[in-house]
Amino acid sequence: MSASEELFYKVKGHLDCIYPDVDTQALASDLISIMGLDVKQYDVDSHGNRWDEEDVWVITYGDSIQKEDEAPLQTLRKFCHDRLAGIVNGVHILPFFPYSSDDGFSVIDFSQVNQSLGDWQDIRTIAKEFHLMADLVVNHCSSRSLWFENFKQDKSPGKDYFITPDEDFDVSQVVRPRISPLLREVQTLSGKKKVWCTFSHDQVDLNYENPELLKEMVKTIHLYLENGVRIFRLDAVAFLWKIAGTNCIHLPQTHEMVRLFRTLIEHYSKDAIIITETNVPNAENLSYLGNANEAHAVYNFSLPPLLIQGLLSGQCQHLKEWLIGMPAPQMGTFYFNFLASHDGIGLRPAEGLLADEEINEMVHCIKRFGGLISWRSTADGQDRPYEMNITLYDALQGTLEGPDKWQIPRFLCAHGVMLALEGVPAIYIHSLMGTHNYHEGVEHTNHNRTINRYKWQQPDLVEKLDNPITHHHQVFNQMLALMAVRKKQKAFHPNAEQFILHICDQVFGFWRQSIDREQKIFCLYNFSTEPQTISLASLNLPEAGPWVDLLSDTQYDNLYGSIQLQPYQFVWLSNC
Repeated sequence: MSASEELFYKVKGHLDCIYPDVDTQALASDLISIMGLDVKQYDVDSHGNRWDEEDVWVITYGDSIQKEDEAPLQTLRKFCHDRLAGIVNGVHILPFFPYSSDDGFSVIDFSQVNQSLGDWQDIRTIAKEFHLMADLVVNHCSSRSLWFENFKQDKSPGKDYFITPDEDFDVSQVVRPRISPLLREVQTLSGKKKVWCTFSHDQVDLNYENPELLKEMVKTIHLYLENGVRIFRLDAVAFLWKIAGTNCIHLPQTHEMVRLFRTLIEHYSKDAIIITETNVPNAENLSYLGNANEAHAVYNFSLPPLLIQGLLSGQCQHLKEWLIGMPAPQMGTFYFNFLASHDGIGLRPAEGLLADEEINEMVHCIKRFGGLISWRSTADGQDRPYEMNITLYDALQGTLEGPDKWQIPRFLCAHGVMLALEGVPAIYIHSLMGTHNYHEGVEHTNHNRTINRYKWQQPDLVEKLDNPITHHHQVFNQMLALMAVRKKQKAFHPNAEQFILHICDQVFGFWRQSIDREQKIFCLYNFSTEPQTISLASLNLPEAGPWVDLLSDTQYDNLYGSIQLQPYQFVWLSNC
């Protein structure tokens, strides 16, 4: 069988699962043609890694840094080029399209760059210097989009692109990430209709039961690839398909659609990957890796709340127990590790891992540190905390007892954990800067998430980063130093072996070994405000050495001695 025939039958196989009543032969040919794969194909290695220990990404909005009389995307490129090149090699630019709300996630036009940010040439320029990640907002679009305007006018394209459930459509079990009403009534030429809105009434869910909509989304994928995007973040993909009487999340058609997107994307470019964004309990999240045939990576959503809870409480047992139970990702997949993003710190991924009392205790502490809480409605009508809205820097300003003097060491300790764990680390730009809570923005937008979406003016940012007495300077430079060390260690390859250590509740530790088994690193972190002494003999260090702390160059020759960690100090002990 030729490569083109193999691709055709693979695409058709996905479509047969999704659309049993559709002529999938014609649809498969159309999708392959839209992607240009009828004339261009690459060899695909589903179990090959397109990443290594040098991968460190930054997450940012296109206008997180602004300069007068300059397109924000150009300002961002210059900042990344001047300050991050050589250390950060990947950039995730959050939705850079025309939008109506939610800072970009209510997309008006998937085919255009927001004029206030720049143009496609600016995107291509960044893509030439960094691995570029972009959002494929697959679940919904703006109520101000052409598609939705056409829906109201019974015109194409758009009139069949949205979900209008019948009166007897059972929505009683639908999982909701918000407390707003699920259905929105709108006036159309055919009369009043109710449309499905998972997230907000300005974000109207798309109807993938219509294959014509799928074609439009594949056109969007092809456009992004043509402009240099090689990493696709599938936003809110878990809610893609709806069936009456179900919870309308993680349905089989949704998983098959992810597999279809992967097939099309990786056949266009052997370097292109997809990452699923599913802010849900841990086991549900991991399901999107499939059998190394679905997402290349999943957001490691349980990491932020568990790590923050550990540092606030001074106890690492929940983080340790979770990681012990985490399966090693198959070759060809990885965990996308992050601690902060444009969204809040999700609490659903902590369900079943933290007791309700511990979640409530953390929520109370975060509110004390100036944070806000967003809520969701459960199937039984109860409101539960959905996420904590706060900058990571301010979230770690103290412990459950209150603020203290260890804010910067605690903050660096958190990132020291993330940078060393198996997976690819991604750092939100406001964590890199040590940005404080942006309460003025919340007052202006009336949206809790704005608290972590400050817009820096470039001259002000440069002044603070270059001033040694500011915490911004200290955080930024120490973070870069950590990343620079990480990138040189083969044992920090995203798929290198990992083993969790049992030390004590106050000290978190794990061991990494490079794929070629040459380098071993023991990572030890003091999660408490008190010094902790660790017996080196208890670590069972292999005799081969010498053992050196990569962060301080301290050498440990006496394997029966001890090491003392000051509050929030951490070491990376390596045999190389």
